[in-house]
Amino acid sequence: MTEGLQLTVEMGAVMAILLLAICLFAFEVVRVDVAAVSVMVLIGLTALIPGYDGMVASNQLFSGFSSNAVISIIAVMIIGAGLDRTGVMGRLANKILKMGGNTEGRVIMILSSVVGLISSFLQNIGAAALFLPVVNRIARRGNLAISRLLMPMGFCAILGGTITMVGSSPLILLNDLIANSNQAMPDRPVAVEQFGMFSVTPIGLVLLFCGICYFVFLGRFVLPVIKDKPGESGNMLKYFREVYGIEGEVYECVVTKESPLIARTLSEIDAAGRAGWIVAIRNGHELVVAPRGDTDFWDGSEMAIMGRRDAVYEFAKEYALHVKNEMDVFADVLSSSSAGIAEVVIPPDSSLIGKSLREVELRKRYDATVLSVFRADDVIDSGIPELVLQSGDTLVLHINWSNLSSIADARNDFVVVTDFPREDERPEKLKFAAVFFALALFLIIFTDVRLSVALMTGAVGMILTGVINIEEAYRAISWRSVFLLASLIPLGIAVENSGTAAWIAQQVLFYLDGVPIWVLQTVIAVLASLFTLIISNVGATVLLVPLAINIAIGAGTNPAVFALTVALATSNSFLIPTHQVNALIMGPGGYQVADFLKAGSIMTIMFIFVVVAMLNTFYL
Repeated sequence: MTEGLQLTVEMGAVMAILLLAICLFAFEVVRVDVAAVSVMVLIGLTALIPGYDGMVASNQLFSGFSSNAVISIIAVMIIGAGLDRTGVMGRLANKILKMGGNTEGRVIMILSSVVGLISSFLQNIGAAALFLPVVNRIARRGNLAISRLLMPMGFCAILGGTITMVGSSPLILLNDLIANSNQAMPDRPVAVEQFGMFSVTPIGLVLLFCGICYFVFLGRFVLPVIKDKPGESGNMLKYFREVYGIEGEVYECVVTKESPLIARTLSEIDAAGRAGWIVAIRNGHELVVAPRGDTDFWDGSEMAIMGRRDAVYEFAKEYALHVKNEMDVFADVLSSSSAGIAEVVIPPDSSLIGKSLREVELRKRYDATVLSVFRADDVIDSGIPELVLQSGDTLVLHINWSNLSSIADARNDFVVVTDFPREDERPEKLKFAAVFFALALFLIIFTDVRLSVALMTGAVGMILTGVINIEEAYRAISWRSVFLLASLIPLGIAVENSGTAAWIAQQVLFYLDGVPIWVLQTVIAVLASLFTLIISNVGATVLLVPLAINIAIGAGTNPAVFALTVALATSNSFLIPTHQVNALIMGPGGYQVADFLKAGSIMTIMFIFVVVAMLNTFYL
């Protein structure tokens, strides 16, 4: 690092943009991907300053979109969707149940181990999304509390992302950031070393092992007990009644000629909260499940109302409806084999965040009736059409299973929690999926081909063999994550090229002069852990890797290990549900922020201790 480096106007400008980026991420002024793109464009506009070429060269400004990291993440998403399409997750659920039975500790151990190992190749958020319905099925069949299973699954999915260099976005991004750093400082005596696929495996395995032991031995003290999902599928109605206040009995009613409903629309009456939910209507020969608000009532219209018996009969009396003794018209379409109640989570990358349910038009798009919304520890069952969706919201829907398959396919916007019968799985393609997944791993381990090429080979192979079609592959890609990652790479280049990282590192070393290397490393790990709670893990990695490299060079230690410290510590996100995985499981698990603080505090300390100890023992 340059001795006596002086603060320049360019460094000040870069730090101002850094501060702007942190504020945009922390206060969510706009979506994180929009914030990242805005920062990238702002960096590009600095080239308009007379006599200045800009913070980043014009040919590097959009280089992130073709970077090894971004292409690798796209390929991993496609591979994960292909494996899911084969129905392999259902088979895994059956295996876990067979081995674990209904013993909570044993199920946690087996489930967490499997999820952790899978997330090492499919990214932690992808593995967690795939396993949500699996955990739901295991909890129901084993008569276990889902709140006691989801948090271990989610935490171990995050820990599993540290086992390989493709398990999490920060680790995928790390080598690209190191390459940019080497390019920005070509006069270094020795280039910063990059990492191989399994360079982090010993650390990741120890982290995963410690996490599993933590929940197996201390889970009874730190895991919350929230209303259980009953063991038998027929008792699922009881679960929805207890947790959401939803009565699951369905009654068939007919509009008589004296009814004041005639010539009125569905939106003009508010049965919800008094009678229940009108989940289907037949006017003449037209039968509609999850009718729209502008659906009108005729003399003789038939409707299916889900709610309490006394409330339905009171509603029928008020509006002159005839309640049939048994289901007739809607018996098939609303049978448990055709339709039912499902939980759907809005993931952190969903394009629906910030939109109202009226704008989303679930009735129109999927014939789905929103019964209630679970947000943090609140059940919202009034004013639903105008409710603006947030990350982690759990929607409770009444829907046909065939339409729920369509929602499940929109995996970037929804994550389906409820296990349901699917007709579009391709179990016969499992062997092709396994072959091309193994081929990708073979290319990564035994050849010098770039990571992106190896992973894309597996993804394209699955597409060509029909494991997943091209439209499904496009839907599997989280473009929000892609734009976030690609747009932040120029910011990292600017921080490095301008000397900003070197200057900040110089100040840090001045104030921490003489401390042991492990103390510096712990400071970096704690800083990365705090940053990832405030901004995205990708943003924290981009901002801190150049700083860590310069601090290590100034302290005379291995800069690659300090860079790796950042990439690992940005997965240390257990205290609050800001990590994508935590946001995903919060609704289905019925967790509150206090639950994460209780279970995550010990996990956070353990994570930092293991990472620093392992890196100092085996890598420095």
